Amino acid sequence: MRRLVLASASPARLALLRAAGLDPEVVVSGVDEDDVTGTPAQRALELATRKTRAVASLAEVSGALVVGCDSLLDLDGVALGKPSSADEAVERWRAMRGRTGHLLTGHSVVDTRTGRSSSALARAAVRFGTPSDDEIDRYVAHGEPLAVAGAFTIDGLGGWFVESIDGAPSTVIGLSLPVLRTLLAEVGTLVTDLWAERP
Repeated sequence: MRRLVLASASPARLALLRAAGLDPEVVVSGVDEDDVTGTPAQRALELATRKTRAVASLAEVSGALVVGCDSLLDLDGVALGKPSSADEAVERWRAMRGRTGHLLTGHSVVDTRTGRSSSALARAAVRFGTPSDDEIDRYVAHGEPLAVAGAFTIDGLGGWFVESIDGAPSTVIGLSLPVLRTLLAEVGTLVTDLWAERP
């Protein structure tokens, strides 16, 4: 069984991979995200690549497969990550409701044994519902929107306010399983070889 390392602090990504049969270790990259520029798509892919390379360079992960991701919401060409405050989250939700945004997730894989790497961007169109001001206030007060890119989830409380998704739902959670399967194959690993043994 190859050792798999997730270069992300996201509990949603870790839970997603575990639910999909993998058992990754977590090593957080600590990469500075403030100096990345470009379009939302370019930023998501660059951040994923930086995180993966930073962790892959650590001696402690020698021989492992390292996976890194980064997600942003593209709303009218503006990249939206985690809101910096409750007020910003409320304002954002009032702007998003009834509209469609694109959740972009950059993916990067490095095989530290061979040096092979691959990366790709996944995109999913998200059509938001029309929560009332009171619902938005209560959702933000709960705290969930402050911890996630775009200020929403589909696998938590935010799922109540998302009408539809065009694209892989896992992309919106923060890691596209179909894209990751392809990237792993490109560096020479079948995802089925990484499935944890059944208890």
